[in-house]
Amino acid sequence: MRTIFIIASWIAVAVFAAYLAGVRIVVIQPLGVLPDGVTAIVMGVKNVNFIDSPDAICIRNEGGVSILCRAREGAAIAEHGTILLRLPYSETLFKLTGA
Repeated sequence: MRTIFIIASWIAVAVFAAYLAGVRIVVIQPLGVLPDGVTAIVMGVKNVNFIDSPDAICIRNEGGVSILCRAREGAAIAEHGTILLRLPYSETLFKLTGA
């Protein structure tokens, strides 16, 4: 039992350190351009929640989602951030973004 607690504590510390370092999870749902969708681990993007998506950013900033806003936010993340890892699309993570 003690070993499980120690491992869980280290995982929590690692996640918190990644958050402080600016590592974020960005989920892009399947679209015409990205038919499979993508989950990306990025670093160096400002004004993005720990788990976020272009759709959720559009809803927060503009009150709704449009194709133009979605493309603009996705391009801003790609331009200003460093993509550390690309993973398959996760519907569960997308739902956590609030979009």
